[in-house]
Amino acid sequence: MEQIKWAANRMPKSGDRQLGVMSLENVAKARKFHRSFPQYSVTPLARLDNMAAQLGLGGLFVKDESYRFGLNAFKVLGGSFAMARYIAQQLGRDVSEMTYEYLTSQKLRDEFGQATFFTATDGNHGRGVAWAANRLGQKAVVHMPKGSTKPRFDNIAAEGAKVTIEKVNYDDCVRMAAAEAAETPRGVVVQDTAWEGYEEIPAWIMQGYGTMASEAAEQLKEAGVDRPTHIFVQAGVGSLAGAVQGYFANLFPDCTPTTVIMEAQAADCLYKGAVACDGDLRIVDGDLRTIMAGLACGEPNTISWDILKNHSSFFVSCPDWVAAKGMRMLAAPCRGDRQVVSGESGAVGMGLVATLMENDDYRELREAIGLDKNSRVLMFSTEGDTDPENYRRIVWDGAHPSAR
Repeated sequence: MEQIKWAANRMPKSGDRQLGVMSLENVAKARKFHRSFPQYSVTPLARLDNMAAQLGLGGLFVKDESYRFGLNAFKVLGGSFAMARYIAQQLGRDVSEMTYEYLTSQKLRDEFGQATFFTATDGNHGRGVAWAANRLGQKAVVHMPKGSTKPRFDNIAAEGAKVTIEKVNYDDCVRMAAAEAAETPRGVVVQDTAWEGYEEIPAWIMQGYGTMASEAAEQLKEAGVDRPTHIFVQAGVGSLAGAVQGYFANLFPDCTPTTVIMEAQAADCLYKGAVACDGDLRIVDGDLRTIMAGLACGEPNTISWDILKNHSSFFVSCPDWVAAKGMRMLAAPCRGDRQVVSGESGAVGMGLVATLMENDDYRELREAIGLDKNSRVLMFSTEGDTDPENYRRIVWDGAHPSAR
């Protein structure tokens, strides 16, 4: 069985020039924008008290994004806010004026017209972009990497986007979307990965993700937890991880929670950067085969990398069985705890935390992280059963078993 691999963050720190992307002010703007949507509601924070007691933790909290805008995943938060900021920029106005009511109005059509938003996706981000474009009267073109599933394809197509499954991996799909956008009148790339020369829109997407983090912080306070001791957050290109890390580093600048960044082992570019310990980016290429489709990204977001290497505590490379274990545990939690329907990319945190607490093969990592009866852990279930057939294969049929 493949083993969990990990590295403590000993990388040299940079000037922290990207932390301001996730300032409390920027996140508040995103939150205000999302509140203007009639579909908006705060997604649940599942408090798993009995699971925490079973594992020997002081508290365990799971932000359940399967309820987000009826789309079964958090990604729409980023794409919608990036579109709003782009339209505001083109009109020379502030994003505070970009309410849902205005963006869906004839006035917006008269003043702005129509653009075509291009993106690459494993499913959730593309569905969010397609959904937002459809609601705002814009066009969307979505490219999916090889191995993408039909249910995810169908969900995007149902929103009116032009969608294809290509014979290349995610990172090559990103390049394809960027090239097509450059050749299209009023073509715009809306991608949550950043590279040199393309950082503005990814920064806006990250700010959109901040809505989820800020909701979680408020919900924790309502539950009597002023500050989580630990945050476990998954990473593909790292945009979500950088957004969560950046928000909490700004919220608790003098006592930032211990943050653990988790990747699929088939695409663990951030972990490899942490192992190299020089602060430089690392890239993983090839097919990136993993059940964690949303994390199958081998080229890091440059903005997020800067935030993560300055503030994150540990980088962990997780085999598929870790995510599968988490899916089963959240689907059938301890009696009295709330069930969370969590997909492959959403449940890796639960699987990792449980493994660290139950399996002494990973005692060194558990002790290094400092997980014990006083720990109050926050994690993010970023998607529900976005691939229902595979969800059932894992949860019902026991695919990708773990060994104690």
